[in-house]
Amino acid sequence: MERDDEQVLDYPIPAPSALEPPAEWERLRSECPVARVTLPSGDEAALVTRYEDVKSVLADPRFTRRLTGEGAARIAANESGGVFNSDMAAAVPDGGEGHRRWRREVGKWFTAKRMTALRPGIRDMAERLIDGMVGAGAPADLKAHLGFPLPVWVICDLLGVPESDRDRFSYWSDTLLNLTRYTEEEISAAQKEFFAYMSEHIERRRAAPGDDLLSALITGTTEDGGRLTDAELVGTGMGLLVAGHETTANMIGKMVAMLLSDRSRWERLLEDRRLVRTAVEEALRFDANSGIGLPRFITEDTEIGGETVPAGTTVMCAMAAANRDSGAFDGADTMVLDRSPNQHIAFGSGAHSCLGQALARTELQVVLEVLLDRLPGLDLAVPAAELRRVDGLAVGGLATVPVRW
Repeated sequence: MERDDEQVLDYPIPAPSALEPPAEWERLRSECPVARVTLPSGDEAALVTRYEDVKSVLADPRFTRRLTGEGAARIAANESGGVFNSDMAAAVPDGGEGHRRWRREVGKWFTAKRMTALRPGIRDMAERLIDGMVGAGAPADLKAHLGFPLPVWVICDLLGVPESDRDRFSYWSDTLLNLTRYTEEEISAAQKEFFAYMSEHIERRRAAPGDDLLSALITGTTEDGGRLTDAELVGTGMGLLVAGHETTANMIGKMVAMLLSDRSRWERLLEDRRLVRTAVEEALRFDANSGIGLPRFITEDTEIGGETVPAGTTVMCAMAAANRDSGAFDGADTMVLDRSPNQHIAFGSGAHSCLGQALARTELQVVLEVLLDRLPGLDLAVPAAELRRVDGLAVGGLATVPVRW
């Protein structure tokens, strides 16, 4: 990793178009499994792109999410380093029994049984949003009409917060997730407002509990008879609001764009709805625009892909690059709608894999089912090559998804 002649790449690596992966990924996987990169902050990190390497780093408890150790890189181009260095991220225990306890309690709300119970409500809301989009007429931006409002409604309902506050949530999450747009002062002010809002909401729920996740966490006891702390409750609420709407909102748009960019994919789903579940999983794997990936920090010398990574290194795990690794997936650069098995790591891996992945899968499946039912003639209103990425976000997305039907 310390070769003097090695090129230091700017990260994220530019891609040729919104839906295509950087050509550099293949070279890195084959020639440079641990690459030196410069982050938006200007700090340096090590980038891993092979499937086995990314999976092993994410599952290794020696690698911490806390980017606060000696020499840890800042991710975003501001003083604090953005969402990965935020108070929100620090509020939830990073490992050990504390993390397992937190995950067990919150995870009770993301079981298969609960997801099945949520499906009719999600479908009803998707139907209403599509009614609005059809009423507005084609062409329309599927992201604005469906991709963004549906996950916001779902997560607001789950947490018992008013959907009417969604514009505030959008701004607060953008300040956390944007790597380049905001000054430190703007970020600090927004996060202070967000923290105060969630603290007040938790106090209201404590006084008058509802049928929602936060009320259950406030009033319930953990398996050892304790309760989550106020800091854990606030961090959980903030984290779920940010992660629960931004990532899924963007994925809805990308999934539909991927399926429509090659019309034969959409036609095949129209012919066989049984493929919806595997098509969603393949869209998650095939997504070349998932964002910056997950950072981890190592405090001891360790080995990745046969190379020694020194203590004090921040490692960027590129799940999207790993999901295109031909060593792990046959025909990795082909979208195979009935791919099975499909052990992608779009939701991470190990103890910190995405807690809400069952909810995200449910939303994506329901959206796809409803669109196939309601708008079989759906198509992109612009050539796929003209779709534009959202710049600067820690999570990847498309600026708009223009469609007609």
